[in-house]
Amino acid sequence: MSSLLVENGTVVTLGPHPRVLNRHDVRCEDGRVTRIAPHGDPESHGTRTINASGKVVLPGLINAHTHLYSTLVRGLAKAAPSATFREVLEHLWWRLDRQLTQEDCRVSAEVALIEAIRHGTTTLVDHQASPTAVRGSLDVIADAVARVGVRACLCYEVSDRDGVEVARAGIAENAAFVGRCRSGRDERLRAMFGLHAAFTLSDATLERAAAAGRDLGAGFHVHVAEAASDEEHSVREHGMRVVERLHRFGILGPGSIAAHCVHVDGHEMERLAETRTAVVHNPQSNMNNAVGVADVPAMLAKGVLVGLGTDAMTTDMLEELRAALFVRHLAARDPSAGFLETASLLTAGNAAIVERLWPGLGLGELREGGAADLAVFDYDPPTPFDDTTVLGHLVFGLSQASVDATIVGGKVLMADGRIELDLDEAEIAARARERAKALWERF
Repeated sequence: MSSLLVENGTVVTLGPHPRVLNRHDVRCEDGRVTRIAPHGDPESHGTRTINASGKVVLPGLINAHTHLYSTLVRGLAKAAPSATFREVLEHLWWRLDRQLTQEDCRVSAEVALIEAIRHGTTTLVDHQASPTAVRGSLDVIADAVARVGVRACLCYEVSDRDGVEVARAGIAENAAFVGRCRSGRDERLRAMFGLHAAFTLSDATLERAAAAGRDLGAGFHVHVAEAASDEEHSVREHGMRVVERLHRFGILGPGSIAAHCVHVDGHEMERLAETRTAVVHNPQSNMNNAVGVADVPAMLAKGVLVGLGTDAMTTDMLEELRAALFVRHLAARDPSAGFLETASLLTAGNAAIVERLWPGLGLGELREGGAADLAVFDYDPPTPFDDTTVLGHLVFGLSQASVDATIVGGKVLMADGRIELDLDEAEIAARARERAKALWERF
């Protein structure tokens, strides 16, 4: 049986109580970490060795909310200027997703997933939208995930904005993909039941989606109160705030993710905590769309599980962590506010969220018996590096370092900064440019 030894590195466990283990080896076998021991331990060996001397070994990073379909929009300057979040959606994203073909989605995903590997991101929770190419779109994304070799939880974004038939197709696509994942053909894949946002979902569609998800035992992945207009619409049209409306239809629960939650109030936070619904904070996207800053400390204080996502702004989770910390300081007008709370989103929150999707794998934490998902950073700390300083290094040092190796399930996807997969990055990039050019002409 093949095994892998990542030797003589500075091992950072992350998890709820991050530890720093200097000059340690990590042995991986059959997709799991079988031993973490001081360098030179006689039981630490492998059929392949990666030298991590002078480097830092982290568990593979997790992106708890993203959109792989959005890659081909980079540089597009054809969208009209937008003064509100609704206009951002109407002028850019909804125009884009209506033009996407399945091949566009495949190439877009491949590019983003390769970039994830280059940033040490090994697990992604994705939210797909392609209203003129709904059927089979999740299989296309899943094939890209399998080709690149990361882990991903996928769903399709059900919405009424393109009509009832498209909404029903989205429900069917979610149901079919949940069934595919239940077959267990690829343990790297998981499924949720996707919903866009309450303001684009009628009661009838919410009821149909809730029933389908409930019958399948699937959790829901939905955008919640990203802009104040979502709450305003819900109160005006339905006489209740967004979280309460979703709760009434049975959308909330420990298997569900509420992305953003920028404008939820205290009662809604309590409802999220009571139902054990996870929240994912996406600070760069929120800043870019000028929708506000989620009150993460308040949610954590009320017992809400909160993680960190990028909303497709990047695949670099340490970049997103820095943004989360800086915007927290700015929002609080306090340069000392929320450091531990913000760091915990990545080090503990994301691990807890994906534990619900891949129970028992211990993703997001390096431990014996856990998944052999690792990222080796080219970082030799210039200041003391231990359990008490590791989070500061994570934000202000490791976030600026390059990733030398990325490993998923004990399989080396990148080493010495070179992708080790049966794919041609240059060819994929060229295809992406061709697809983007044609997409922009249709835009």
